[in-house]
Amino acid sequence: MTDIVVGLDLGTGGVRAIAVNLQGLVIAQATRSYPLLTPQPGWTEQNSADWVEASLAALFDVSQQLQGYRAIALGLSGQMHGMVPLDAQGKAIRPAILWNDQRTGKAVSEIEAAIPRQELIQRTGNLAITGFQLPKLLWLRAEEPQAYSRLWQILLPKDYLGYVLTGESVTEPSDASGVGCLNLANQQWDIDILHALDINPALFPPVIESTAIAGRLKAEIATRVGLPAGLPVVAGGGDNAAAAIGLGISSSNLNRGSLSIGTSGVIFAPCVGVARRRHRPIPDPQGRVHLFCHADGGYHLLGVTLAAGGSLRWYRDTFAPHLSYTELMDMAQRSQPGARGVLFLPHLSGERSPHLDPDTRGALVNLSLAHTPADITRAVLEGVAFSLRSVLEVISAIAPVHQLLAIGGGARSHVWLRILADVLQTELIAPKAEEGAAYGAAILAMVGIGVYPNLEAALEILPQDSNLVQPQANPVYEAGFERYKLLYDALKAVRASIPEVK
Repeated sequence: MTDIVVGLDLGTGGVRAIAVNLQGLVIAQATRSYPLLTPQPGWTEQNSADWVEASLAALFDVSQQLQGYRAIALGLSGQMHGMVPLDAQGKAIRPAILWNDQRTGKAVSEIEAAIPRQELIQRTGNLAITGFQLPKLLWLRAEEPQAYSRLWQILLPKDYLGYVLTGESVTEPSDASGVGCLNLANQQWDIDILHALDINPALFPPVIESTAIAGRLKAEIATRVGLPAGLPVVAGGGDNAAAAIGLGISSSNLNRGSLSIGTSGVIFAPCVGVARRRHRPIPDPQGRVHLFCHADGGYHLLGVTLAAGGSLRWYRDTFAPHLSYTELMDMAQRSQPGARGVLFLPHLSGERSPHLDPDTRGALVNLSLAHTPADITRAVLEGVAFSLRSVLEVISAIAPVHQLLAIGGGARSHVWLRILADVLQTELIAPKAEEGAAYGAAILAMVGIGVYPNLEAALEILPQDSNLVQPQANPVYEAGFERYKLLYDALKAVRASIPEVK
């Protein structure tokens, strides 16, 4: 029998389970989906029971592909910030409230009234944000007091799954730092913040290391999914941190981060290494980018452009539904750097970094009769790149990054990669294979059970094949970025005068 470890990633659209051998090769994989619930505008929820059923089915599908293999550990990852409220019997009281839910504006104001912004940033690395878990708890107390009165504990999505699998309720720093009340200096819950909000700290689970064993697989679950009873389940990491581990991005190399171009655009940059834990991590003073714990014991900065690939998808669906994305990229090449003066502000979903403004909106600017579809298509690609440069400039002031591993659907386009490299003025590396957060969870599991003595040793097994894109200086992009930076403030008054479209 050949030993393997299993990684499980509980995403928003579905769950992915993979089996990885001890040399890092993916042996088997399976995915299962579940519905997204939107009971009111701006609300996003999922039934945690759907997560469980899909996860168990995916694990069973993987186990059926493992003839001749023996599972020796399971690692967890998942969507961050969500809230699963449990009663004293460990049953979910209501549907889980997700990371992109926007109902908690009043709760954010309540947090800011109780804890000054600068103090909150210094303690937790972040402002109070509608998507975080802590405001969801305050919303539950104010809006569903009967549910709140039954509350025993609240768990993050992947930690709830771990609780179902093992019967143990714990969390780990990379996911917990997205709750809104984890003290980053000691990587434990900030009792002063919770007391200021009149919240019982016992509502939150213990925080253990990302590579620690959270519990062992229950016999009844093991029988159902075809994995060994007592299988060690390792705490793992939030999806961004786990995906970074799967790419080999750790706090031992502070010059290399990642750039993900999916629906959103995310820049991930390690900023304080494990060996430097005695140094306090430095947040952005204005909270424009997030400061979270990394799954390797260090820290990382995270900046988000909400509509990256989402902007291109919107443009295609609205104006060019007959074209493929490949054809759109070919069309963009028929324009020129600078898109002949057209500028695109990609705030179609509001914006996270660096503006933290859910009400800002997108724009196409400086259009004339002379402009072509090629110019507008290129402007969309460049606008996303300019937005990400705004994020990178905030991050680089704290933790300079010289190399970004480019992943996600947008990184598969050599046209967009070239634009991104030249606008960001940063070396981009496009890995030939990316397995995502489930893969990182499997790597963390290997360390957790001692297959490798530490994470750095485990990362040596990762494949090194990649495509390197060197940045080229282009004064047209520099001038374009200076004009782009004027758009947000210039259009703010216009936006404020227009009624919201429902």
